[in-house]
Amino acid sequence: MPHSQTSAPRDSRAGVRLARGASPWLLPTVATAALSLARARRSGVAKAVAVPATALAAGMLWFFRDPEREIAPGRVISPADGVVQSIMPWKDGRTRVAIFMSPLNVHVNRAPLAGTVTSVEHIPGGFVPAFNKESENNERVVWHFDTELGDIEMIQIAGAVARRIVPYLPQGTKVEQGDRIGLIRFGSRVDLYLPEGVEVAVEVGQKTVAGVTRIDRD
Repeated sequence: MPHSQTSAPRDSRAGVRLARGASPWLLPTVATAALSLARARRSGVAKAVAVPATALAAGMLWFFRDPEREIAPGRVISPADGVVQSIMPWKDGRTRVAIFMSPLNVHVNRAPLAGTVTSVEHIPGGFVPAFNKESENNERVVWHFDTELGDIEMIQIAGAVARRIVPYLPQGTKVEQGDRIGLIRFGSRVDLYLPEGVEVAVEVGQKTVAGVTRIDRD
């Protein structure tokens, strides 16, 4: 199977849709921008509000983009856009690959392998920056997938800005590799645990693209 460490998105179509779960943030922002623009000619206050409101709405549209991807070949592909923050051997023989997502990344996460969602657990916690060691105790959603490699654990971790994780799928759902599984609003971190014996192909500091960058090595 070909080895892929692509760091640039490969979109199968030019169109970009908006992520599910963006509405509570996006709709009020866009409505405020539209209203202030409509009243800008008649009101100095509306004109003053229109510029920052429009800029914020444009930023929200960018933050919540959800581009189509041509899913790359490979046993395990990246679940998140971002940068590999750490690669750490775990006590049980697994290897944790932590991917840091900045506010500029696409925030929709994807299934790293095909399989079945065996559990989705929301765990309350804090909201320290996701690059901080204390982020282990942040708000998070723990996923388990039954795959050809056995049980695969993936954790979505909220950061200082991301205050909500939106899972798209319930327990028992069958997924194809690269399917959208959830959204972390604005950014933070995704941890992927590779089973014992699976060699990591990425390096710390490497950019990853969800559905495109291969995480394991043959």
